[in-house]
Amino acid sequence: MASFKGGMGGNMQNLMKQAQKMQEQLQETEKLLDDWEIVGTSGGEAVVVYMNAKKIVDGIELDPKVVDPEDVEMLEDLIMAAILDGYKKADEVYKEKMSPFGGMGGMGGLL
Repeated sequence: MASFKGGMGGNMQNLMKQAQKMQEQLQETEKLLDDWEIVGTSGGEAVVVYMNAKKIVDGIELDPKVVDPEDVEMLEDLIMAAILDGYKKADEVYKEKMSPFGGMGGMGGLL
């Protein structure tokens, strides 16, 4: 009778090591997404929104020329357009960086 070296224990140990390595890579990738700077713009860069690849906005710049007290609605539209531009770019980065993990991660595949 042939002996079965390693048995299930060896395979299970290898699977556990692979899972641990994948978890470490996932954590590194999520940190990268936290630090990745995304820039959304609108109005020919009259409005610039800064965020990370997880869509956390951390800054907005406005060209004083677009700040018209008589047309607040236009400014609101420009800000929304810049945010949506940033979101689109963040989605692309997130999908690219998280694809090796099958879309799992801190955002639960919401993107």
